[in-house]
Amino acid sequence: MLGEIIGLLFILSGVTFCALGVLGIMRLPDVYSRIHASGKVAILGIFGLLAGTAILLPEATLKLLGLGVFILLTSPVASHAIAAAAYRSGVPLKQATRDDLAERNRAIAAEE
Repeated sequence: MLGEIIGLLFILSGVTFCALGVLGIMRLPDVYSRIHASGKVAILGIFGLLAGTAILLPEATLKLLGLGVFILLTSPVASHAIAAAAYRSGVPLKQATRDDLAERNRAIAAEE
């Protein structure tokens, strides 16, 4: 009984973090902020769901652990790839954001 309550609390926290990620995607001003929200919050949400499921279904714990490691390794790489592609495509940043990469590229071009 106590295990079921703890598992459901983990699942509820995972669903809450996933919902916050969706809210961040809808509310944040530019693609880079949205990627940050979806990448960070989704990992927390998925780990909450995986932990709750592992508590409720102990026979699936090894598979869930493998899935968690896979997500932990691939989600940041995917977020970075999307952000890099958006930057190279010329997707603008919001007005009040400093673009360090553009400053670095200008400095390198000036040296050549």
